[in-house]
Amino acid sequence: MYQDGSSASGAQGSDGTTMVTSDLASLRVAIVNVLMYGERGAGDRDWVLIDAGIPGSTSHIEAAAAARFGRSRPSAIVMTHGHFDHVGALEELARKWDAPVYAHELELPYLTGRSSYPPPDPSVGGGAMARLSMLYPRGPVDLGSRALPLPADGAVPGMPGWRWVATPGHTPGHVSFFRDADRTLISGDAVITTKQESVLAVAMQRAEVHGPPMYYTQDWGAARDSVRRLAALEPEVLATGHGRPMRGSAMQEALRLLACDFDVLALPKYGRYVDRPAVADATGTVDVPPPVSDPIGKVLMGLGAAAVVGIVAAALRRRGGGGGALR
Repeated sequence: MYQDGSSASGAQGSDGTTMVTSDLASLRVAIVNVLMYGERGAGDRDWVLIDAGIPGSTSHIEAAAAARFGRSRPSAIVMTHGHFDHVGALEELARKWDAPVYAHELELPYLTGRSSYPPPDPSVGGGAMARLSMLYPRGPVDLGSRALPLPADGAVPGMPGWRWVATPGHTPGHVSFFRDADRTLISGDAVITTKQESVLAVAMQRAEVHGPPMYYTQDWGAARDSVRRLAALEPEVLATGHGRPMRGSAMQEALRLLACDFDVLALPKYGRYVDRPAVADATGTVDVPPPVSDPIGKVLMGLGAAAVVGIVAAALRRRGGGGGALR
């Protein structure tokens, strides 16, 4: 379920990014977005990368960063969370740029080789992307000493005026980033703006407000609380891990409705983690509920596989695919 909102203002640049604000750009990399913070032409160590795309996207991200900032390096890479579609180029980019990587302390086990995420849950339904989730990598990546905890005071390294907000549920250490001055919110996957379970929705990129991707959310109670926490911020601009940036009163109302009616609009009717969450601590995943029998069965498992591959391949071939001019 979803509620419509309005697209955010901005335009797609020659570097393939979509302007969210004057100093924040979104780059679509196949099925996911990465964001770049910093004024165009920022010097060496004067900008920040937020998340790191799917596997195989290193050159795409590098090219967009070079077009926007020149051959300068970021001061840091900051992570909303460590799922495979957000860390695909992380190890290589961190090494090439000699950049520290910051994440919540409960996310560090998945970035330092200590723990894999709980299994995804294809039984939640919603489309082929959900059905195929059992094939998605669960990690971890291993950044070694490059992985650092976000500052306890809420500051975001390299992003003055921003603060990180704990938004667990999709993962144990998921965070969002918020700038109070202009009420810009980077929500990662805590709130997204496309129906990520559906191949067609991912391809079309219609701007809609949704809860976190159902097939990879491991604690629905925490996810509900996180959506309500973000709605209470009353953002003016919303940039997400999946889907187009959005802004304005329609987006705000859709986010309020999602927070109010989360169990109707976002909670799957059935699934492995619906009644019992996975449990994690500072060492990583410590307890996972048993699988549930899938009432739909496995007959749909193969449907959409070619479409998913096609979307990923096409998006990687064209820089900035799917961004579109933002109204």
